[in-house]
Amino acid sequence: MGTRSRRASRGPVAALLIAALVSLACAGGGLAEPEGERPASERSQASPGASTTRADSTTSVAEFEQDVADAQEIAERYWAAQFKESGQRFQPIRRITPYQRAGEVSCGGQALPRNNAVYCSQGDFIAYDVAWSVAAFRQVGDAFVFYLLGHEYAHGIQVRLGINYSFTIQQELQADCMAGAYLGDSVRAGVLTLAEGDLDEFREGVAAVGDDPDQPWFAEGSHGTAEQRTDSFFRGYERSLEACDLG
Repeated sequence: MGTRSRRASRGPVAALLIAALVSLACAGGGLAEPEGERPASERSQASPGASTTRADSTTSVAEFEQDVADAQEIAERYWAAQFKESGQRFQPIRRITPYQRAGEVSCGGQALPRNNAVYCSQGDFIAYDVAWSVAAFRQVGDAFVFYLLGHEYAHGIQVRLGINYSFTIQQELQADCMAGAYLGDSVRAGVLTLAEGDLDEFREGVAAVGDDPDQPWFAEGSHGTAEQRTDSFFRGYERSLEACDLG
């Protein structure tokens, strides 16, 4: 996926080895208290290496960085248009920050762990473990990068709209829906063009970051099962923001 040249698409993933995505909503800004990373016993620890990377042209860090920049630009344009249409002023998220080591970046005094991508409401920034994110990009495909950025950006929009839920699973599934809407609307507007296999990449990538089957839905930090997350994403993708219960 991209805004310019297309890359070779990928086939189905037999076994995803990506660590579970955790969206850390730091204290302040109307979201929940910090969730933190799930314990090692509750998630896969292996990141895909050379033996599990799909060998095609979409492998370089430079391409990954370009996809992140493209996804950020499209998200900002999309949400600016949505806010303008509703008569509100839009303020982009302050920055997007890659990090390489646990504790290198903090959110409200809480050090961010490895294998993570988060939106910090207190600092109004998105941060991601670059090694983990590039590994996911190489294994799943470039469409995953657009989903990842879209999901975290959606948390920033929730803060701007004053949306707050009692359970983290509610805000996470809504963010999946909002990410789907931003991508689906961008495709329909001709801002993005899907290559063969991109929808499969979305489905595989979102499913890969679902909660473990025994994760209680009401537990702090729950994001939803693979089925719940893909259903929410594609509901937004197909029906736009009206499917996301933004009020």
